[in-house]
This record gives sequence, C-alpha cells and structure tokens, in this order.
Amino acid sequence: MTKSIDFYFDFISPYAYIAHKKIKIINSKNRPIFNYKPVLVGGLHNLQGITAPAFIKSKLKHMISDCDLIAKKNNFDFTWNSKFPLNSLSIMRGYLFINSDIKSLYLDIMFQAYWKDNLDISNEKILITLLEKCKIDTNNFFQGIKDPKIKNELRDVTKVSNDKEIFGTPTFVINNKIFWGQDRLEFALDEYNK
Repeated sequence: MTKSIDFYFDFISPYAYIAHKKIKIINSKNRPIFNYKPVLVGGLHNLQGITAPAFIKSKLKHMISDCDLIAKKNNFDFTWNSKFPLNSLSIMRGYLFINSDIKSLYLDIMFQAYWKDNLDISNEKILITLLEKCKIDTNNFFQGIKDPKIKNELRDVTKVSNDKEIFGTPTFVINNKIFWGQDRLEFALDEYNK
C-alpha cells in the first residue's frame, strides 16, 4: 500500500490556500501523495461547537494580518477576500463531482480566484467563468452538484472528519496522527518520512 498524506481543506480557508501553495512547491522527486479531502469547515465548526474566527472581531483582525505575514514570508500572492466568509457548498461539492484528471487545475483556479484575485466564487456568473477555465461543462456541473450522492458524500466526509476529531482546515493526517494548520505541514512530512 502506498503511503500518503490526507489533506482536509475548504476553499474558504485562507490557511488551506497557503497549505495548498506549500504542497505545490514540495520537491516533486520526494513529494508524497496528498489525498485532498474536501470538508465544509463551517460544518466542522458546528459539529464541534466552535465559533469561527470570522465571527470574532479580534480573531479575524489577527487572522488577516497573520495570513499576510505568512504569504509574504513564502512569497505567495495573497489578497484577503472582501467576501470572507462565503458559502463554499457548491464548489466543494464540485470538487467531488468533477473528473479526477482536472481536480488539480480546479484546485488551483478556485483557490487563486478566492485568495489571490478577490473574487466571489459563490456568485454563479463568476463561477461559470472559472469552470470554463477548467474546461468543465457548466450545465453538467450544476446538475451534478445537486446529485444526492454528491451531497451525501460531502456530508459524510465532513462527519467522518469530525468523528476523527478534525475541527478545522487545513488538517493533515498520516499514520492516524493529526496535524492541524498550514504550519504543521513539515511535521506531517516528517511523519511521512519515518
């Protein structure tokens, strides 16, 4: 069995965006397989009884400056999204629905649209433009994300994540060990290399 790292993410998490950017620059020769696991971070917060930082003024202020600091340190393009937080349900279901051969492109385009280009990716007109960049049939996409199978899959992944005591994004899991936060990627890599 090939060893891999599970990466729990939500597009609306700025720290998940930063983690995704870090994953992309890991030396490809030694790069582990990352299994991207889409979860609704708002759903996790509800299941855990957590008030999200977005709704606590002092935490939100710190979060914005913290993300700017990390992005500058890593030389990542980053803009705090003026529509934060938004409902990511459609794009998270979309990740589950689309073909595996375009998932990587979809991840890049959606993350960058929200955390680099300051776009409202919950807006259908904007989303259609982004889907077209991914060469995704928009009618098929909007039908597919309504499929009960896809709805249940996202709900189930979020619930199973909660059952594993995952409470936020990004989270890395390897060898049944949980590493929470973009700054814990190196610890997950250490665990992978044991």
